Amino acid sequence: MIASTIENRDDLLAYLNAAMALEHATIPPYLTAYYSIHSSTNSDAAHIIRVTAVEEMLHLTLAANVLNAIGGTPDLTRPGFVPSYPARLPDGEDDFTVDLRPFSPEAVETFCKIERPGKAPSADSRLVKSPDRKTHFLVSSPTAEQMRFYSIGEFYEEIIEGLEKVAANDPSLFRGDPARQVGPEYFYSGGGEVVVVSDLESAQRALRFIAGQGEGLDSGIYDSEGELAHYYRFRQLQLGRYYQVGDHPGAPSGPPLSITWEDVYKVKTSVRLADYPAGSELARVARDFNADYGAFLALLTKAFNGQPEVLQESVCEMFRLRDGFNRLVCTPLPGGGGLHAGPTFEIPAAVGSDPQASPGADETTRTVTR
Repeated sequence: MIASTIENRDDLLAYLNAAMALEHATIPPYLTAYYSIHSSTNSDAAHIIRVTAVEEMLHLTLAANVLNAIGGTPDLTRPGFVPSYPARLPDGEDDFTVDLRPFSPEAVETFCKIERPGKAPSADSRLVKSPDRKTHFLVSSPTAEQMRFYSIGEFYEEIIEGLEKVAANDPSLFRGDPARQVGPEYFYSGGGEVVVVSDLESAQRALRFIAGQGEGLDSGIYDSEGELAHYYRFRQLQLGRYYQVGDHPGAPSGPPLSITWEDVYKVKTSVRLADYPAGSELARVARDFNADYGAFLALLTKAFNGQPEVLQESVCEMFRLRDGFNRLVCTPLPGGGGLHAGPTFEIPAAVGSDPQASPGADETTRTVTR
């Protein structure tokens, strides 16, 4: 058996903070692809991407509930929470980077790599020090330097086992304020329900749901709720056909999907504020969008810190960003050779370090990097 990388509550806090960063880091790439699609086209793809983004919000909420249950403090405004794209996601993968791309075969391939299933061949191979170039190792340990997990699923399995180990030695592990839990009444997603976390069983159930809905339980197509796992949803876009019950992983037999790759704004890949002319209206719109996204993260932070009633507003706010997206993706970049602008997700610095606080009106924008 591998040695545990989780020995105490502090280790669990580190892992759960990493899990929240991981779940969020997929949202900007998914939204960029979604809003790059021309209106009234590619309805199949747009629906798949939109629903997946909403479910990433569910995963973020579940991770926050587990963190709160053991007395942690979720903070989506902390430096480093939003990666600088192109990025290695906060999960340690070493064979690909994640860009902010328009909807394209390349974007879908990246989405499949993010969500790909992978169960380690044995407990001893869950965690390794030096991954070779032929093996997809996705997830790094926040407590063991240079150690990586075989997959996101194995990362969550480590947290689950760590919770069991620490709880056995610390009867007060689940010491968090129940009022900070987000209940199912505050978040609705057709793809699952929020789990209120109060003990080991509910914490394990929440984390297993995240792993199962993302990559599929034990590499299966469907999660525990009977919903198609995210990996296989994106595979449908590559294979051109929907999965249906009874299908094998590589052979969907349902109705065909209709995709027209050309009905997309050709957003510059991982565009940065530095790509926009200084003092231009385009630069101002990009900065305004980043400030709005920072405000969205501050709203989520409030929801996860004792104001769960604002979560529904937060989900709506994510899609109210549409106007800012559209103003950018519909605008050709000056001298860009036909490429269009896009959001950069370089988030303005929040005022203070209190996770209850909202971003202020500070006009100084800094790039948040890991």
